[in-house]
Amino acid sequence: MQYRSMPKSTDRISSLSFGCMRFPTMADGKIDEELSFAMLHHAIDNGVNYFDTAWPYHNGESEPFLGRFLQQIDRSKALVATKLPSWLIKTREDMDSYLNQQLERLQTDYIDYYLLHALNKNTWQNLKKLGVIEFLEDAKRKGKIRHIGFSFHDEYPVFRKIVMAFDWDFCQIMLNFLDTHYQAGIRGYKLAVSRGMGVIAMEPLRGGKLVSPIPPEVAKLWEKSMVQQSPQERAMRWVWNLEGCSTLLSGMSKMEQVKENLACADVYHAGELSTKELELYKKVRREYIKRIPILCSECRYCLPCPHKVSIPAVFGIYNEAVMFDDKARHANEYKAFIKEENRADKCIKCGVCLPKCPHHIDIPTEMEKIAAYFADVNNGDNG
Repeated sequence: MQYRSMPKSTDRISSLSFGCMRFPTMADGKIDEELSFAMLHHAIDNGVNYFDTAWPYHNGESEPFLGRFLQQIDRSKALVATKLPSWLIKTREDMDSYLNQQLERLQTDYIDYYLLHALNKNTWQNLKKLGVIEFLEDAKRKGKIRHIGFSFHDEYPVFRKIVMAFDWDFCQIMLNFLDTHYQAGIRGYKLAVSRGMGVIAMEPLRGGKLVSPIPPEVAKLWEKSMVQQSPQERAMRWVWNLEGCSTLLSGMSKMEQVKENLACADVYHAGELSTKELELYKKVRREYIKRIPILCSECRYCLPCPHKVSIPAVFGIYNEAVMFDDKARHANEYKAFIKEENRADKCIKCGVCLPKCPHHIDIPTEMEKIAAYFADVNNGDNG
């Protein structure tokens, strides 16, 4: 296992980290403890030392489960990361309450890396108003947490404001070869590095969408590579190539994934991809983007829709379904994440949205097309 430095810390962190959000589960939805313990032990026995969890993972069972694992090992060999559930914080007292509960759940006296979870413009403004900086500094002073950071899901300007508001130790952002201009993106990565922050890379496989299925046009481009690799290896290698990336976070749900990822972590180093290979990644990215059928920037100027259609969200899932050539998976996402009353088929072509769209998208026509594409969702055929 290779190790990388975490700026503002003496810690050496394994280049592969274990995300505790996708443990294998039993028929009743509970964590399969026997298999999950085996995966964790195999990971730490082979050099993984950073374990990431959070309050809501596995319906609140991830932190207690990781706590039971910590009782089976030498605690000093594990770097534990968990997160304050930002969206649940209503008062300054809530912050202390959640942190103390998390220490109990994890059966530990301290948390190595503590993050404000899934920051966006609204949660950051609320937390800042409630005194979250003072809370973090106090918790660190008392030894309850060792390093202070945040995970992020919003646009770059919001990321920059958060980064500049405090002397953070690290951040956790989406990093993969496709989303270089999405959310914090490469600009955010470079800003964090310039501030001496550690960078935890999440979604290196974009939730598995960069791995399977691979559209034929993309597969043809990868065939031009001088190195034969699996889609998983290619995606992870791009992240590991970043000099300022402290670790790559992988939510593993099978023992085979743990072994495959460990094998990759032993091989790939920062700064080793050639100019030619990096150019190939750019070509693949351009091919994926070319496949996007509706060039919606999610500016949300089209909202509110008088008939409650979630226009940007509908476009987003449809675009991904076409881009990744995976209707089945995205039909399930459409059903899971967009309420029935907000779906494309609720558009009545009133046209209120048309003059609002800066990209001049014919929204009613596109909604009709998307409604037909996902028609079986509304008929209950995709569960």
